[in-house]
Amino acid sequence: MEDLLIQLLESFDYPVIRQGSLGDNPYPDQFFTFWNNDSYDGNHYDNDAISDIESFDVNFYSVDPSLTYSVLTQARKLLKTNGFIISGSGYDVPSDEVTHTGRGMIATYIKYQNKEE
Repeated sequence: MEDLLIQLLESFDYPVIRQGSLGDNPYPDQFFTFWNNDSYDGNHYDNDAISDIESFDVNFYSVDPSLTYSVLTQARKLLKTNGFIISGSGYDVPSDEVTHTGRGMIATYIKYQNKEE
């Protein structure tokens, strides 16, 4: 599911970076970050999980505040179209750089398992 998330976000032609991994490197003008918040079993039947549920924090940062909002809105639509569950329209996230603003959202994905898995 992480690979699908990255692939979809990369389609915007902005860097996609694991949250917290920039270190001392300068911020790109625009970029996405992601973090896998949680991974857990869905409902259980006959003592077996029928699904895997993963929750991701997805953020977009930009030097242009209008892009901060518009790109996250576009990403929200793309992720929903590809099976992610997005609740709400996003929220402000702090930036370590005064030049950048950030918006974030929680993207949840439910993968149903085959009996053979």
